[in-house]
Amino acid sequence: METPFWKTKALEAMSPAEWESLCDGCGKCCLSKLEDEDTGEIYWTSVGCRLFDARSCRCSDYANRLARVSDCVGLTPRNVRSISWLPSTCAYRLVAEGRDLYWWHRLVSGSAETVHEAGISMRGRVKASETDLAEPEDYFDYMLDEEP
Repeated sequence: METPFWKTKALEAMSPAEWESLCDGCGKCCLSKLEDEDTGEIYWTSVGCRLFDARSCRCSDYANRLARVSDCVGLTPRNVRSISWLPSTCAYRLVAEGRDLYWWHRLVSGSAETVHEAGISMRGRVKASETDLAEPEDYFDYMLDEEP
């Protein structure tokens, strides 16, 4: 049996298709996060980006997301090593740290549904869209106690 590409290739050496396939579809990166300006601490919310489809846990306009959402962060092999808010379960983060993917990742399980079945994704857990909130303070009502 051939060793999976994520165990043998550096992030920088992956093809575009391999890179994209690392996304597990959890939707956590599409949640609004708050950062304490003094400490740099990240606070998770249950507020989804305006382009986030909470049923599919995918961006509704992935190809144009960076142009349509000014604070959307496009993940690259270089920046995944320094983004502090990437979820602890994120495949990009795991591979960058030399760790393996979890059993529920679609590349391991063979199914895009296992991330949802394992309760890792944001499916059914997004409580608001950023388009529903008028003021920055409104996000405080949706702060989570920990990373979802």
